[in-house]
Amino acid sequence: MTTKIIMDTDPGIDDAAALTMAINNPAIDLKLVTAVAGNVTVDKTTANALKIVNFFGKGDQIPVAAGAAEPLIKPFEDAARIHGESGMEGYDFGDNYGHPIAKTAVQALHDAIMAEDEVTLVPTGSYTNIALLFKEYPEVKSHIKQIVAMGGSISGGNMTSAAEFNVFTDPDAARIMYESGVPIVMVGLDVTLKALLTDASLKQLKDMNETGQMLYGLISHYNDVSGGDQGRPMHDVNTIFYLLHPEAFTTKDLWIDVQTDGPAIGATIADVRGAYHDGKTNAKVCVDIDAEFFNKWFLDQVAQMK
Repeated sequence: MTTKIIMDTDPGIDDAAALTMAINNPAIDLKLVTAVAGNVTVDKTTANALKIVNFFGKGDQIPVAAGAAEPLIKPFEDAARIHGESGMEGYDFGDNYGHPIAKTAVQALHDAIMAEDEVTLVPTGSYTNIALLFKEYPEVKSHIKQIVAMGGSISGGNMTSAAEFNVFTDPDAARIMYESGVPIVMVGLDVTLKALLTDASLKQLKDMNETGQMLYGLISHYNDVSGGDQGRPMHDVNTIFYLLHPEAFTTKDLWIDVQTDGPAIGATIADVRGAYHDGKTNAKVCVDIDAEFFNKWFLDQVAQMK
């Protein structure tokens, strides 16, 4: 049985790796890719999504739609310092990678969700497109099985000591998503900074196959050093890993509030005592992961690709 998903993304090198896993695993049925401003501007993230889809010959099967060019309220701040000017430095995809569909991301999301009951949303960038979707088409909420979102942290951030990048980029959108009532799995820094691709694994990619060479080129240009000398964090790939292997994660049901202003803007605050929301929860928060299994799984997946 396949899991139907829609990816809302901002490629970005780890997003590219997440798309690679989603496109190539037979247990995942990727229906749509929508792009959003985040790691780089939306014109670049859209082009990068198209490059990955086209690399695997899926341009006529997986539509790509361009989305929000800026956050709802907060000024846009990219992560080109991490991913390079294009967002995907390190591999030449050529110029013939197709075009996005005519629909906006919000319209494409609406149409795909309403056509595919019980679909899972997988946002790996800021949540602007999802917030705009919920505001314009609230009826889609009941058709979404769950949201498995890369972002947030209950143990410390990577943009400030409190805030993770995706939530920091558009905290107002994150608040709308967490208050939507749709079941959410938060795959944040609490696990993504443990699931590291080691240098030894990266070297293996280079000689595996064409996909391995592509990923090796990208990841070698990835300037996220938050894993230290232990390896490189593949943040967004953890969403696909969760969908396929939830048993590899330890989770806690918590209520998550999002800070939308002040010095802690973008912080995801967990009501760990159940003291402020009458014991209710709005997210399943990933707090630990089998990192060794993740590393092995990553390599095994790529080894089966072209």
